[in-house]
Amino acid sequence: MRIETFTQTPFQQNTRVAVCERTKQAIVIDPGERCVEPENFLRDNGLSLAAITLTHGHLDHVGGTSALHAAFPEAEIIIHPDDEDLYYALQRQPLFMGISPEQLAPLGLDYDAPPKITRNWEDGETFEVGELRFSVRHCPGHTRGHVVLAELTDKVVFVGDCLFENSIGRTDLPGGDHEQLLDSIRRNILSLDDDFEVHSGHGPVTTVGRERQHNPFLNGTYQIERGRYV
Repeated sequence: MRIETFTQTPFQQNTRVAVCERTKQAIVIDPGERCVEPENFLRDNGLSLAAITLTHGHLDHVGGTSALHAAFPEAEIIIHPDDEDLYYALQRQPLFMGISPEQLAPLGLDYDAPPKITRNWEDGETFEVGELRFSVRHCPGHTRGHVVLAELTDKVVFVGDCLFENSIGRTDLPGGDHEQLLDSIRRNILSLDDDFEVHSGHGPVTTVGRERQHNPFLNGTYQIERGRYV
């Protein structure tokens, strides 16, 4: 698998293109904003875009879906059904965050209406992209419909905003639940081998083993009820 990362949006979100190198089929994971770089990468390398795959519905992960769909209208658009409400509320999400309407354009948050979802993720399904086989795992806690995509042969997992280097996703937004997120991480990410690469929605690439050992939210050195390290 070839992976190209494009860091986008004011939130420094990682949009990724995952490629089956033999078949030249690809997916874009979480297009964060209108940006020609992923589109140019696909065209310059003669790649076929099979799907726009969304780990969850937050604006910095779906904001570029409309533009990418216009460039590749045959590609599927896939999200978990529990996050469809967030996805279709894209244009209103900045307002929920307290951003005033006149600030939207200067901040790059004046989104087009998102295109129609073509189908939904199902927990436990295997999603095929050329010779790549992604295990789709429902991981609620950051949002209700968050999923992660694990390619078990290449030992790569795309975790969206569930897990970061030394941290985990925020759970103070609607649909968030701290204990549910921790349970999701343990069942669906920490159950993978230590040498799996973890590609997060923000920040650097890490590994399952590193986070199992060093992440304070996972190794017992941070107690959320006390709000401090112990």
